[in-house]
Amino acid sequence: MSWNPGIEPGCPDQVGVDAIETLIIPRARDLGGFEVRRALPAPKRQMVGPFIFFDQAGPAELLTGQGIDVRPHPHIGLGTVTYLYRGDFHHRDSTGADQIIRPGELNWMVAGRGVSHSERTSAAARTGPNSLFGIQTWLALPESHEDVTPSFEHHAKNALPMIEDNGISARLILGSAYGEQAPARMLSQTFYADVELAPAARLPMPDEHEDRAIYIVDGSISVAGQEFAAMQMMVFRPGDRITVASGEKGARIMILGGATFSGPRYIWWNFVASSKERIEEAKAEWRAGKWGEGRFDLPIGDRGEFIPLPD
Repeated sequence: MSWNPGIEPGCPDQVGVDAIETLIIPRARDLGGFEVRRALPAPKRQMVGPFIFFDQAGPAELLTGQGIDVRPHPHIGLGTVTYLYRGDFHHRDSTGADQIIRPGELNWMVAGRGVSHSERTSAAARTGPNSLFGIQTWLALPESHEDVTPSFEHHAKNALPMIEDNGISARLILGSAYGEQAPARMLSQTFYADVELAPAARLPMPDEHEDRAIYIVDGSISVAGQEFAAMQMMVFRPGDRITVASGEKGARIMILGGATFSGPRYIWWNFVASSKERIEEAKAEWRAGKWGEGRFDLPIGDRGEFIPLPD
């Protein structure tokens, strides 16, 4: 699909470094041979548009028989996005969804009033050495949709729009950008794309969204002549026309954002809400463990164990 964003890419040196409102260096956490780097929420920035949680998972190399096992756990008030570069996950949730996700595909789960899910390396992948590398994000739901019925969508790699131009290859994962629309149903204005840039390629950021950020997965990019390396997130000032240039080895980046939320969200464990009361209600129901009687049930096909409420 050809790329026709309707804007002229400006030169990177026409944009001042002060257009970067926040520079985030993700903090690393070792989960036992498996590293996660968390960019959002950050001390100086809770959200970018609806994005309230942004984790780089891996890269990790696992031996035969090994895998990642994220046991059933609950969510409220958010949508979860799993996007992989390498490896797979077997997703099961309490809506009845049972789906293996592979690189370039999209799993979009809307928790709404309450859902539980698990993500595990597939049985097929465990038969030999396997890798895992990807991004996990949460999008906060607007107050009008915090209590919607939970839902799940899977979209294959070839269903996500590709935007291509000189040195640019972008897969639109969520929302709208550059005149294209991704298929998943969104509850607030957003955009999210996986972008690969050839050396010295220039990418104009979508200018129809108020909040915009870039996370560098690999390589480097420059803004106003200043270079930024992998595992950094830049949040840009609203309203500026931004163009970034990739370094001499190119870059792989995630671009994200959307409409600014009306207010901050409360976050506790896996719960996101506009009020502390909603979180307390969810905590009480998960602790009670009355599966199928209230807001929570366990995933069909993965009911043998679950993550208890933290102390």
